[in-house]
Amino acid sequence: MRRITVAGVRRRLARYRGIAKGAVVTYLQDGTLPGRDSSRAAVDFGAWLRRGAGRKASGHPDSWRIDPQLPLDEPARVAVLVHVFYPELLPELLERLAAMPVEFDLVVTNSSGKPVDLAGVAAPMLRNCVSFDTENRGRDIFPLVQVVNAGILDPYELVLKMHTKKSAWRTERVDLEGSGDAWRAGFIEELVGDGDRIRAILGAFAEDPNLGLVTAEGNVVGSEHWGADEPITRELLRRIELDVVHDDLRFAAGSMYWVRAFVLQGLRSLNLTAADFEDERSAHIDGTTAHALERSIGILSREAGLTVEDTRHVREHPAAEEAWTRFTLDAPRVPAARFVPFYLPQFHPTEENDVWWGKGFTEWTNVTAARPVYRGQHQPRFPTELGFYDLRLDEIREQQRELAEDHDIAGFMYYHYWFAGRPLLELPVNRLVEGDVEQPFCLMWANENWTRRWDGRSSDVLIGQDYDKVPAEQFIDDVAHLLEDRRYLRVNGKAVLAIYRPGQIPDFPAVAATWRARAREVGIGELFLLSVSVAEEFDGLTSSAADYGLDGSLGFPPHNLSWVAGPAEHLSLDPSFRGNLMSYGALVTEAIKKLRTMPDDYYPGVMVNFDNTARRQWRPDLWYGSNPYTFRRWLAESVHAVAHRPADERIVFINAWNEWAEGAILEPTDRFGRTYLQAVRDVGRS
Repeated sequence: MRRITVAGVRRRLARYRGIAKGAVVTYLQDGTLPGRDSSRAAVDFGAWLRRGAGRKASGHPDSWRIDPQLPLDEPARVAVLVHVFYPELLPELLERLAAMPVEFDLVVTNSSGKPVDLAGVAAPMLRNCVSFDTENRGRDIFPLVQVVNAGILDPYELVLKMHTKKSAWRTERVDLEGSGDAWRAGFIEELVGDGDRIRAILGAFAEDPNLGLVTAEGNVVGSEHWGADEPITRELLRRIELDVVHDDLRFAAGSMYWVRAFVLQGLRSLNLTAADFEDERSAHIDGTTAHALERSIGILSREAGLTVEDTRHVREHPAAEEAWTRFTLDAPRVPAARFVPFYLPQFHPTEENDVWWGKGFTEWTNVTAARPVYRGQHQPRFPTELGFYDLRLDEIREQQRELAEDHDIAGFMYYHYWFAGRPLLELPVNRLVEGDVEQPFCLMWANENWTRRWDGRSSDVLIGQDYDKVPAEQFIDDVAHLLEDRRYLRVNGKAVLAIYRPGQIPDFPAVAATWRARAREVGIGELFLLSVSVAEEFDGLTSSAADYGLDGSLGFPPHNLSWVAGPAEHLSLDPSFRGNLMSYGALVTEAIKKLRTMPDDYYPGVMVNFDNTARRQWRPDLWYGSNPYTFRRWLAESVHAVAHRPADERIVFINAWNEWAEGAILEPTDRFGRTYLQAVRDVGRS
């Protein structure tokens, strides 16, 4: 008889009911809003899906790909992004940049139809200066989106966003103070002013890792300024499965501010193109995609765990005198934690997979075969920068190393498969050790059965664990050549080795003791043994890690977290669906709460997403609501939870680098680009 568990009951309930955070909007079957002429909404969700969810267009002029101005030469850490519609107003903006106390790059977008002259910009700290002509669409917002989509803002940590703004209509509004000219002048004075003003703002960002955006005093507004933009904002953020809560709105009116670059970089995940923005020939002062995105930037900042403030916050919380120097080019950078994502080595053919699944099978076979089970689901997922790679190739490992290093990834934890002395999928890590790619790594012994259901259980086993045939003690000898490698990750000099299911191994404390002794004998040195935090039904620990002879445990979400139902009734689930739909937002809420009471020998883990539709199609387990901003908030809280530890022990694990068939992917994807990687880098440098 099958054992009934709490987790099992939750999974079954999730098939029939759903919950939604905050205000609920029910969509029609075609994905549009009821009672509304969806053809008038440029960002209509159904229309976006019919256009291919933005994946068929670059979201920026294709000519930029070969523009000789790009890529920028040794980018600064700070960018100034200026949009020009009234070129006669540009000089007063550029003159103020002479006060910039740190190196910066100037990026100008110009929809005026007239040339702009940047040759005479007199700013001593200016490093790179580029200008791009754009069509007059989406005010200053669509040009910003194009710059983001083109990756031009990717190198930066902070961005000052300005634009030539007249807002002549303000003079006619009796409910608003001042003219457009006065309003613009106020922004310039508050956000640039002189060198002291800029140093104060830079210092605030340097000292407060939760500060996301700073605008001019009095220009942070709330839900009273929704206007006609709330339904459009809901449509827009539905693309990243994020709900909008009416009363939580807090954004920077006027669209001029200093901001952590990630907030803007993450907009790449919205897959916006020209088709999403209204024609500027029609007069709009509200109810457009540009207005909705202006509000979304505030929503997304807060979803990322960042605050939206005005310059009063800077004055009321003065930074240390030299804090601003953190954004100079030569200021040292030490990541706030060591980020270690799990790494799947199943992207090359093997004899075993040829037999079990068909000749030439790799993980890509599953990935490309997936089909959506609800309207808007990101399936199938496709790689971008790395392509459908083959891990027999060293150049792929080098490209992965470059991506990881650029985004402050400390190393990969390779899943290592070993069945009674028989290794599987060992080729990639062996090639790494044999080669000269400078990629730090460590191992997790994934000691579970391989089954046709991809669930590690005991039914329909392809190859299983057999500790009687070959004792687990032998494992350490078979991986010794890996653990002794100079690139192997260590904690306080001890080689990191994780075990997925220690409770499955007979007398594991004795096995651990043998491993430690043997590691000393063969010259590996001391081991840092960790168990993966899984439930007892997955052969997890039943008592403390120390009782098992371990040094601690590591988080591996969604394991050991509640499975809370997602908004199934709003998603137009396919009638064939028989799986479990869960809430990523609820998972994050519980995980953050648990961080506050985690033991000292626990190393938190964060999940990019989990969606194994590619492996199980109509019976998947999947979490709705994953996006780079919510992920960043979870990651930041995890870093905060280990911040008190010695530097070597500030480790956060991430599920995962390349679990493509489970949707846990840091690598660049067609829908999200680099945005999850950029979230990691931002947290590490904040």
